[in-house]
Amino acid sequence: MDNPVTHRELEQFRDLMESENDRIKEENNRQNHRIEVLEDSVREISNLAASTEKLAANMENMLKVQEQQSKRLDQIEGRDGEKWRKAVAYIGTAILGAVMAIVFAKIGL
Repeated sequence: MDNPVTHRELEQFRDLMESENDRIKEENNRQNHRIEVLEDSVREISNLAASTEKLAANMENMLKVQEQQSKRLDQIEGRDGEKWRKAVAYIGTAILGAVMAIVFAKIGL
């Protein structure tokens, strides 16, 4: 061996390696924490996406129900108008019949 390592150099190397190992451990801890935060964020985003899908499905169902109710309301409104038109037609027919009866009575038929 041409250049033997002294005890002092060995101690310095060991101290350097220990400090480097400590730095790497701290870096690993920081990275692990960041990964945990990211995993939590991904979980929350996933939950939000699932909730959004459920909301979209519920809104689609609500739209279908609303369309059905709209059709039923139109039918109900149409019935009232139809009944009114029939009632007016009956009243008109009755008045016309009464007028014609009076005219025929005056003529003598």
